[in-house]
Amino acid sequence: MALQAVGIIAEYNPFHHGHAYQVAQAKQQTGADVVVAAMSGNWVQRGEPALMDKWQRAQAAIAGGVDLVVELPTAIAVQPAHLFAAGGVALLAALDCRWLAFGSEHPDMDYERLMANLPSDPTTFKRFDQTYASLFQGYLREQTGITLNAANDILGFFYALANRRQGNPLSLLALARKGSQHNDPTIATASQFASATAIRTAALAGDWSAVEPVVPATTLTALQQAQLTSWADFWPLLRYQLVSGDVADLRQMYQITEGVEYRLKRAALTSATFAEFMHAVKTKRYTYTRLQRQSVYLLGQMKPAEMQAEPQYLRVLGYSATGQRYLHQIKKQVTLPLVSRADRDWQKGPGALDDRLGALRTLVTGIPQDYGRIPVKITLSE
Repeated sequence: MALQAVGIIAEYNPFHHGHAYQVAQAKQQTGADVVVAAMSGNWVQRGEPALMDKWQRAQAAIAGGVDLVVELPTAIAVQPAHLFAAGGVALLAALDCRWLAFGSEHPDMDYERLMANLPSDPTTFKRFDQTYASLFQGYLREQTGITLNAANDILGFFYALANRRQGNPLSLLALARKGSQHNDPTIATASQFASATAIRTAALAGDWSAVEPVVPATTLTALQQAQLTSWADFWPLLRYQLVSGDVADLRQMYQITEGVEYRLKRAALTSATFAEFMHAVKTKRYTYTRLQRQSVYLLGQMKPAEMQAEPQYLRVLGYSATGQRYLHQIKKQVTLPLVSRADRDWQKGPGALDDRLGALRTLVTGIPQDYGRIPVKITLSE
């Protein structure tokens, strides 16, 4: 009997009880044999370095019930929601997944109605006194009466849209989120569930008594042993680039438009910390998330030609025994190259951007990220 797979697009930054619940529900509600996660690598969608590296996060995910973790390439992982969603859907479809399960604040939301009311004119949202997101959400609310402003609802909508535009390769399963809101800043007392945002804050502060109730034991151990990173670690590198770089060179990088390079360069001189820098460059036009993503593009020297938001390969980060069987089942039919060990050809070719962003992390932590690394295997529990 062929194994059936349910896919999840994730960051697992870090893997917590809410994620474990979602994995179990995805499997139970679809009847799938295998849970496949397309997981962001060392940088995540909000334009931040992941707390732990992709290998440590893959290991925690597999220990938490995921069967196969494949890297969502950097060129997809650090994009705005619509491109992030489209790349994730394409990756799971390439891995022959039958379903896409995702967390949602409102799992019964009418995505069909929202899609039917999308504006045909892209200039609808070209204004300078508000962010694109708030204009987009306001327009849809006027057209449909549906409020689309919770983070996972927005992603769910873009998953539905990407799936339709790609010919509906996946059946969608929206699962109600457990516990706190997506970026709730605090961990509630006596709760099993907390947002990844709150867990990261507590972990970076070394507040393990707050973290312990809301993550699996394997995640807690990994967090306590890993060298955790945040923008504070990378700010000196970015600051140097901004101060020493020529504005004409900065302008060559992905999404550095509308003269923002001048503003970024000026702010870098006077900002001692990344938080001060963000505060100095913030305007009504730009969200913090967009500015953080632009910071990643500059730090990683990301050129527009490299930022193809479509998967070029399938980079395996880890698997369980079931995941290994599933890989064996699909390897003959997948149309993208399966990469389980990064060699020089991958480094110099399609994996160049991921390799470079991994090397930036290595600068901070000293832990090699790509060349020669092989997938994490957890098979003991099965």
